[in-house]
Amino acid sequence: MSKKYNVYGIGNALVDIVTEVEDQFLTDHNIEKGLMTLVDEEHQTRVSNAINLNNSNKQCGGSAANTIIAVSQFGGSSYYSCKVANDELGNFYKKDLKDNGVDSNIHAEELEAGITGKCLVMTTNDASRTMNTFLGITSNYSISEINEAALKDSQYLYIEGYLVTSENGQEAMKHAKKLAEQNGVQTALTFSDPSMVKYFKEPMESVIGASVDLLFCNEEEAMLYTGKDNLPEAREELKKSAKRFVITLGKNGAMIFDGDTFIDIEPYNVQAIDTNGAGDLFAGAFLYGITNGKSFADSGKLASLASSKVVTQFGPRLEWHQAKDILTKLHQV
Repeated sequence: MSKKYNVYGIGNALVDIVTEVEDQFLTDHNIEKGLMTLVDEEHQTRVSNAINLNNSNKQCGGSAANTIIAVSQFGGSSYYSCKVANDELGNFYKKDLKDNGVDSNIHAEELEAGITGKCLVMTTNDASRTMNTFLGITSNYSISEINEAALKDSQYLYIEGYLVTSENGQEAMKHAKKLAEQNGVQTALTFSDPSMVKYFKEPMESVIGASVDLLFCNEEEAMLYTGKDNLPEAREELKKSAKRFVITLGKNGAMIFDGDTFIDIEPYNVQAIDTNGAGDLFAGAFLYGITNGKSFADSGKLASLASSKVVTQFGPRLEWHQAKDILTKLHQV
């Protein structure tokens, strides 16, 4: 029986507000250049008010959201469970997901009072990116955000590792994984960031439990999680936690374990100017591939090509026509 959705994702909802600033602006507001910093509401409001947000580029973001939107852009069907507030940015987030062909649990009449999470992405003229993130209402992500019917009607559950930072987030991760396993839905998880593995290793192990069906990580995360200091040992150790996995290797491509053999995915040589979101897009393209009849190897090629394209431009997402062009290019090979 076919499922309604290829991928059902859970993760944080952040409105990305991308704007250009001078170095002096960062100095004036005591912002550390080139880093992603979690900030409080007062700081975020003060900095936002100093920027002309009408001239800024806004889009719905968050790590898993970028992945789920990529699935849709390539032609797949996807659903995103997230938490936004009953404010202007919450309504914007809802519309942007819908415009990108993604179904979600966000219904305007049910939204809570609060502040929708946002990430100020400040670009200086040397192409450096500085991010200030205020999680807002998404820090209260919980089991109540999970749509059981939509999850059961999906081929894959995709879990964002960033949710592991709160107890209610951990509960939601475990609840969704248990529901998936009880209903024949494959489970996929991304570590999201080395800090999630470094500082939340025990909760992450608790979420993974006996195993996940598919794990996404990069080289650093693989070694941190397994406690190994080289990739050959780390990838052998990862077999204990995941039936299949993808280790992205940046400019060196990726390594995939399909449950039987290791597959090396060649990189596409490009001039990278912004690597933000490359891993999210890789996961989205790969998940689209394996849920739409492609082999692990062909899905890896698609994901490698897609992520090589996104690093040559600013922002974590492709345009729709770029996704279609990538599919066309692969079919011609």
